[in-house]
Amino acid sequence: MQVYSVSQVTLRVKGLLDSDAELADLWIAGQVSNPRRAPSGHWYFTILDEASELRCVMWRGLASRAGQLPEQGQMIEAHGYISVYERGGTYQFYVDTIEAAGTGLLWEQFARLRARLQAEGLFDEARKRPLPERPARIGIVTSPTGAALQDMLRVLRERYPLVEVWISPTLVQGTLAPPQIVSALERLYALPALDLIIVARGGGSLEDLWCFNDESVARAIAASNVPVVTGVGHETDLTTADMVADLRAPTPTAAATVVVPDAHALRENLLARRAALLAAMGRTLQERRLRLQHVEHILQGYHPRRQLGEMRQRLDDRLERMTRAARQGLQLRRAPLQVRLGRLEALDARRVLDRGYALVRIGRTGRGLTSVGQVAPGDALQIDLRDGRVDAAVTETHVGGPARGRTREDGTTDGDTRSARTEL
Repeated sequence: MQVYSVSQVTLRVKGLLDSDAELADLWIAGQVSNPRRAPSGHWYFTILDEASELRCVMWRGLASRAGQLPEQGQMIEAHGYISVYERGGTYQFYVDTIEAAGTGLLWEQFARLRARLQAEGLFDEARKRPLPERPARIGIVTSPTGAALQDMLRVLRERYPLVEVWISPTLVQGTLAPPQIVSALERLYALPALDLIIVARGGGSLEDLWCFNDESVARAIAASNVPVVTGVGHETDLTTADMVADLRAPTPTAAATVVVPDAHALRENLLARRAALLAAMGRTLQERRLRLQHVEHILQGYHPRRQLGEMRQRLDDRLERMTRAARQGLQLRRAPLQVRLGRLEALDARRVLDRGYALVRIGRTGRGLTSVGQVAPGDALQIDLRDGRVDAAVTETHVGGPARGRTREDGTTDGDTRSARTEL
């Protein structure tokens, strides 16, 4: 068994195509797609019909003579030959002449579809629904093997890991893709509590994205009971599905970014709100505390204990004033009393006794003896002296003043005949 290399097979296919006389000189009619002029001056574009597409190249010298690069959707008739591009291993049409053939059939159909859907109001901004701020369940309609899905899952996981993702797989290219996209959407519509749906596909040519211009896909998106976000191709690609959707994102990654909040930003926002709430609570508590202290201060002024204390203090003040007033009154009264007391003391019999006098009292009555007529012979007498008392009896009485003559040795005086004698 002979084993060929890739280059050998490619060269053999190229030889077969180059040896075919019909493929070396032919005209092909088709619709232009993705025309571009390379920096080298060469033209690259695709011509297609309802079923197939063919890559084309026109070298710089031939392109300069052709004048204007064909436009997107333009129908042309091109002359050239078919050969193989060895490096890429693909066959392509090498064009040397281009003639315009009018507007392409696909673009005419596309324009009529958009006009009809717009007339029905499917493109109106009024029917666009806002996206939920924090979706819990998201459905994704896309190819299960494409890089776009992994990019979207990565973004959703990094930005908002709380979201639950349901994947509804489908073809996203070719003639079989539209009915599969519709079925994928209907499967998600049957799920409960779904918050929104993403319809996405990675970049590609106009032909690759053409399934998203299908009428059935547009109507299926319009029939959704939850918001639909599209992220089809690149930012410059605009499909009918984008126009019907509630929101169009430029890429699948952008679609995943726009449908969920940033968990880091949410965390920072929550922390900022927590700090603001704590600060507000602190201010409120401080204000309430000051107000409570003020009310407590007012209540303390009316507290019975304080009032009793104030009453006690007032009572103490009054008692002190009364005591001081009493003392002053006593002082004022003591002065005349002292004078009188001095006078009384001066009249005190004991002081007289100190000077050698005696106080004589009648024994039976205890009254002081001031007159001879108060006693009679035999009456008992009490004689108080400075240092004691002498009991005596009256032996005789004499009426008259005291003797003024000479004092005898027995204690009597001459010339006194009215005196009272006593026996001790």
